[in-house]
Amino acid sequence: MSISTLIHKTRGGVHPPHRKYTAECETVQMPAPKTVIIPMLQHLGAPCIPTVKVGDTVEVGQVVADSEAAISAPIHCGVSGTVTGTKEILLQGGRTTMALVIESDGEGRVHSSVKPPVVNTFDDFIAAVRACGLVGLGGAGFPMHVKLNPKNLDEIDTIIINAAECEPYITTDYRECMENSWDIVSGVQTVMEFLGVKQVIIAVERNKPAAIAELSRIAASVSTAANRVTVKPLPARYPQGAEKVLIAACTGRRVPTGGLPADVNCIVMNVTSVAVLSRYLKTGMPLIEKRLTVDGSAVEKPMNVRVVIGTPIRDVLDFVGLKKPVRKLLFGGPMMGQALMNEDLPVLKQNNALLALAEEDAPDVSATTCIRCGRCVDACPMNLLPTAITKAYKAGNTDELKRLCTMTCMECGCCTFSCPAHRPIVQTIRMAKDVLRSVK
Repeated sequence: MSISTLIHKTRGGVHPPHRKYTAECETVQMPAPKTVIIPMLQHLGAPCIPTVKVGDTVEVGQVVADSEAAISAPIHCGVSGTVTGTKEILLQGGRTTMALVIESDGEGRVHSSVKPPVVNTFDDFIAAVRACGLVGLGGAGFPMHVKLNPKNLDEIDTIIINAAECEPYITTDYRECMENSWDIVSGVQTVMEFLGVKQVIIAVERNKPAAIAELSRIAASVSTAANRVTVKPLPARYPQGAEKVLIAACTGRRVPTGGLPADVNCIVMNVTSVAVLSRYLKTGMPLIEKRLTVDGSAVEKPMNVRVVIGTPIRDVLDFVGLKKPVRKLLFGGPMMGQALMNEDLPVLKQNNALLALAEEDAPDVSATTCIRCGRCVDACPMNLLPTAITKAYKAGNTDELKRLCTMTCMECGCCTFSCPAHRPIVQTIRMAKDVLRSVK
């Protein structure tokens, strides 16, 4: 049987409007830009160091930056051309990093290193995952070779493929399911083989019936009694796709505070990540492109676009066209996305959406006094007390912030979404977490 109907109860969550306007828009390839900007920080962990210098000629698929740090991932070039400079840029999360500036020659020459890797052993497999430059493509950006090699690998019994895609607007994973389902199943089989895991759950929200049908079809074709691949339709409730919520819904297991999925014998992979891995093992072409959902009330032609990583946002907006002035620009969805300061920032590995919102969808809203309604508490999937955390932050009480398990917050934004007083709760909690990190 390829469909599992058992859903374990999870806490909290909200029901924002889906707005999946681009769900049936097949992915369009955007031409490579004249200039790419490649930041050295496109993943969680340590930034990379350039392996090329100004004046060097580079080619498609060539490594242009890497790091010896345990948690990092190499960065590749998506165009052929010349390195014309370096500059410091401020990323959307507030961190600064150095970036390479590469002028494309328009020829798209492929580097000689681009060839399918030889993978015979588990170590070969992990090395290939790293060589691909693969990170979590659902937004987190955690290096995939680290995730697939936990310390307790022998205890891992379940892999969850995350195709929930619960954020409003975003349809990139849905299009991966509809356009590249066999890449998904091939990647699933490969991961099962090398990790020795016998159970894979592909989790999809119920508001994507076509994806459920397609994934169920391919799951049935590869699932056996010894190696079970099942599709689990989940309630369409945000943040269903959050890692800890997904594990709880699919298995009933609860990741402990400060813990990782491996602590409950699970690994969670984004559905596009597993498909990209499959293509890399077949072709040797590393992660150099990214599908983006480009949408919002200011966009002339909302669509799913495949762009070269490092493409300036300005070029992407020129490609889709704008029909209204942009009031707010977001990388990601409206719940967890981050506002951008300008259109000069480039597309990164972990970006999956670009939202350009006009004034009607991004009005000025003034926060008012908390009315103590408790809606933020009810909505929190992690069973936290958002109002108490914000109070402790404003008082500078780090001991209280620790007692309230502030670091457990996944910054999903359910508290802010549910607040009738329009208070910036999740933004305040994010600053509180920064305070606790500085104390450590």
